[in-house]
Amino acid sequence: MSKTIGFKTYSAKPGEVERKWYVVDAEGKVLGRLASEIAKILRGKHKPQFTPHIDTGDFVIVTNAGKVGLSGRKIDQKTYFSHSNYPGGVKVEDVKELLRKNPEKVIEKAVWGMLPHNNLGRALFKKLKVYAGPEHPHAAQCPVEMKVNQ
Repeated sequence: MSKTIGFKTYSAKPGEVERKWYVVDAEGKVLGRLASEIAKILRGKHKPQFTPHIDTGDFVIVTNAGKVGLSGRKIDQKTYFSHSNYPGGVKVEDVKELLRKNPEKVIEKAVWGMLPHNNLGRALFKKLKVYAGPEHPHAAQCPVEMKVNQ
């Protein structure tokens, strides 16, 4: 009969999570790889105190969203589909047109697809700030530059 050592599993509490702000320059980055790194930071998986059911993540600011790249022929072929559940309520948007009109939406849709689709995921998504140009209004939070490997 073996003795068990009394280790306790650590579970983070919402009040004891320290949040940081990161800024990412999306210029020249591949959309999917960028989105997965952002989702990891938003979720808090880069921290040792990660707890799956608690929001332990940090804030992420994305600049130059209009200059993000897509690999392969996705710029010509990728579309976003939605339906309003009413007859004739189909909406199909090309990624090229969306990048031209509203480039923030492209990054937001990619990151949202990588977050949990529940109350926690909606709370995590609110910590993502995306801007089409190089400026952002969050200088007071002293964001740290985040490197994304390509």
